[in-house]
Amino acid sequence: MSDSWPRRRLLAILRGATEPLDAQELARITGQHVTTVRFHLDVLTRESLVRQFQQPPRGRGRPRIGYRAVQRSVGYQELAQVLADHLGPDPITRSAAAVEAGRAWGARMDIGAQQVESLADARDITMSLMSELGFAPEKDPVGETAEHVGINLTACPLRELARSHSEVVCGVHLGLMREVLERNGARGRVGVQLHPFVEPELCTARLELTYGEEGSAAAAPAEERRIAPSGPRVPPQLRDTDADVFEQPAQQR
Repeated sequence: MSDSWPRRRLLAILRGATEPLDAQELARITGQHVTTVRFHLDVLTRESLVRQFQQPPRGRGRPRIGYRAVQRSVGYQELAQVLADHLGPDPITRSAAAVEAGRAWGARMDIGAQQVESLADARDITMSLMSELGFAPEKDPVGETAEHVGINLTACPLRELARSHSEVVCGVHLGLMREVLERNGARGRVGVQLHPFVEPELCTARLELTYGEEGSAAAAPAEERRIAPSGPRVPPQLRDTDADVFEQPAQQR
């Protein structure tokens, strides 16, 4: 897909929708002009990322054109199984290696140029990313504050493999989310944790405003809680270990 954040956002919305949406509905959701929305939808249709559906009119008039995202399948089930068997002799080693693998994946992704200036921006980028990969993310309002937000991942494409190899599967996804946010300016400002199987079919990502070792977001004045531009990425060997950055599912503890 061409490098366009508005089109990425439209695609994420359509992937999370339970029924086709028309241009008017998408314009209302995104705040864009309906003509702009139709332009982006035409591009997405030509790129075979969305499909058109004829819908009944509202009242009198011509039938409406609805749009639905073409769902992608993540075809790395066998590869993930191989990684799970060969990344290391114990869960901690495999977890750290998986997070770095996820970072490498994120470094190769075409993610657009949406700058993270607030925690809401970080959540939007993460939800767009995970929606594109088929996780059907939803906002989690439970415990949401100015410093913490949650995202429910309701449809992990590798759920069954994650049940037996969560340190690998979830570690890769965690590293991916961290890398994508850091590439958009969130390094040292937004922390990410992943909690697998908080319910039998549900995982949760938690995003938190942080200020590195200087202190927490909660201790900072309100006017400082927006995210300042990020400096160069810290090399992996200078970061704290990623070995225990997500909780193991209950059945593995």
